[in-house]
Amino acid sequence: MEERIRLGVSQCLMGDAVRFDGGHKLDHFIRDTLGAYVDFVPVCPEVECGLGVPREAMRLVGDVESPRLVTIRTQQDLTDRMLAWAGQRVRQLEKEDMCGFIFKSKSPSSGMERVKVYTGKGMPVMQGVGLFARAFKDHFPLLPLEDEGRLHDPQLRENFIEGIFTLKRWRETLRAGKTMGNLVTFHTQNKFLLLSHSPTHYRSMGQLVAQGKGLPAGKRYGDYETQLLEALRLKPTVKKHVNVLQHMMGYFKKVLSPDEKQELLEVISGYYQGLTPLIVPITLFNHYVRKYQEPYLARQTYLNPHPTALKLRNHV
Repeated sequence: MEERIRLGVSQCLMGDAVRFDGGHKLDHFIRDTLGAYVDFVPVCPEVECGLGVPREAMRLVGDVESPRLVTIRTQQDLTDRMLAWAGQRVRQLEKEDMCGFIFKSKSPSSGMERVKVYTGKGMPVMQGVGLFARAFKDHFPLLPLEDEGRLHDPQLRENFIEGIFTLKRWRETLRAGKTMGNLVTFHTQNKFLLLSHSPTHYRSMGQLVAQGKGLPAGKRYGDYETQLLEALRLKPTVKKHVNVLQHMMGYFKKVLSPDEKQELLEVISGYYQGLTPLIVPITLFNHYVRKYQEPYLARQTYLNPHPTALKLRNHV
């Protein structure tokens, strides 16, 4: 990629002491490991809307769909202040060209899901969304989003990071020019990646590309981007990965020896049965791509969707 990925993040996850108690929630994977490949755009809603450090703790109260943000001790209602700031901030963030955002889990301002809402009916319900996170999701409805808690799940982590790298490649395609040739190239190179997320979206996007000459470039690319981001939100499964691996095996049917074919089938079977992670068949496919100089598969982002050093496919 020509430029590093820009990624929004809750500022406390960077190790900055901006939390209500004067502390932070440094996440080493985000800041140090992922940070080797991305430039962060840190955001702290409470500090940026004018609240100090330290400050009184707050929580969501009332209706789950439209809760109020209220301080716990003095019962100060900060909802209007936060919403006014959030509406302005998300418009400013349009200029940052971000490929995603990592929120702070459980935060009344930045939690993207399962935030406590105190409804006054006993125990709080875990169905809320932080006020800034909700404004962000409404403004950027298809952008890849996660919180640092969910990133501890290997499948969610791999899916999110694959999404931000794919979106970055798509934006580089846009900058190269909205031509039919560029769209065909992008779709071709991402065939198996898209199949691993959603065969339905892949077929629909293929039809859009095939019919693209009859559409204005803006609509053609806009519709394709919408479907691309929708597809990336759908998590790959073992079954979908096996389907892709079997499709790719067909490209070697005339060159693999009987022993190599048997080995590849056994490796795919081992992954399907949960005996080995995805990286095992992927590594073997990359080996055969180089050994037999298979040009079509050599261009497939599915085989290398993100830096190998992140080791994301070692655990899925």
